[in-house]
Amino acid sequence: MASELEERRVEVADLELGMFVSRLDVPWELTDFPLQGVQLTSSEDIAKLRELCEFVYVDARRQVMPDAPSQILQRTELSASRFEARLGYSDQVPFDDEVPRAREALETAIAGVQQVFEDVLQGRELPVESVERAVRPLVASVLRSADAFFWVDGLRRHDHPSYNHAVNCSALAAAFGRHMGFAEETIVSLAAGGLLMDIGKTRVPEALLQRTDALLPEEMAQIRAHVGHGLDIVRNSSLSDLDVIDILRTHHERHDGSGYPAALWGGNIPLVGRMLGIIDTYQALISDRPHRPAMARHHALRHIYLARDTHFQAELVEQFQVCLGVYPTGSMVELTTGEVAVVMAQNQARRLTPRVVILSTPEKLPLTTFQVVDLMNQNSERPQVHIRRSLTPGAYGIDAADLFLQ
Repeated sequence: MASELEERRVEVADLELGMFVSRLDVPWELTDFPLQGVQLTSSEDIAKLRELCEFVYVDARRQVMPDAPSQILQRTELSASRFEARLGYSDQVPFDDEVPRAREALETAIAGVQQVFEDVLQGRELPVESVERAVRPLVASVLRSADAFFWVDGLRRHDHPSYNHAVNCSALAAAFGRHMGFAEETIVSLAAGGLLMDIGKTRVPEALLQRTDALLPEEMAQIRAHVGHGLDIVRNSSLSDLDVIDILRTHHERHDGSGYPAALWGGNIPLVGRMLGIIDTYQALISDRPHRPAMARHHALRHIYLARDTHFQAELVEQFQVCLGVYPTGSMVELTTGEVAVVMAQNQARRLTPRVVILSTPEKLPLTTFQVVDLMNQNSERPQVHIRRSLTPGAYGIDAADLFLQ
């Protein structure tokens, strides 16, 4: 029946604008909402529920899309002259058709990043043409179907941390730029900035970057000096893109002024720097590091959210979460059946019900053949399932990258 609820339990940290909250874990009388049931239309609505509740139930059928990024930007005075054009992107090709092209774009990007880093490590000038060759196919693929690119990227073996971080930040920057409605050339600049923002670490001792214990103040200063090193590398090249330079200069600045190297705060940080600061942190959290294992994507987004209005601008954090979804593509999840799955693609209208690939039996035994299930459009051939929780990469000994070998 059309009037039936399609409820999902949601932790309050995962609430998004546009969700319809149908039930609480406390009586409605404890809130100041006039009705039992509320559409989340503002950050204040979400904040109220987070103060009172640990979890709520949302009606997936009544979720609406939040304000477009252009409206958010205008309302919060984020825009600058270079970002006035707002475009509405949608997937240009079906997911399955884009996967082979995404794989080719990814391989091109990896080869380009290797060339860039190797040239700089050898003391040669930054090869701007290699940056261009790496970034443009990546951006084109993300604009056609971001899910396809992130699906392919998530299923590869990650052998070199610096290269992987550069490629992944570049792709995330392209996706975020697409979500924000930027013109294609601006998205190319964002992606190039994501690729190059840590190039200065080529001048930091590798042993220092791989340390697992606490760093001394002078050692931390050496690592932080990578920002200046990166700017020097760019200044001694033919690269003149101001957005890329701003990204290198400010991706470690923070909204509350606690960042480095200049302790810039708020709107004094260029928009591209604010965006890439979020991306850099998110990608670091979901990657294995010398001192800790990778975090689940869902939990990394929560970590970013908790730093809103301190390290990161709240409006941009909200848009980044909308861009990636509650369970970003590539996330390992456990279904209500006990099966382990990996998120393959988002359903933009209903973010809690993505398309997934089931990797295990309910007893967590790996499968040899994989079943694709669209959680938004399930058939009667199997029990109706939903996502129970997110999992860390490699949970239960199941590696989604095994799919890449099929």
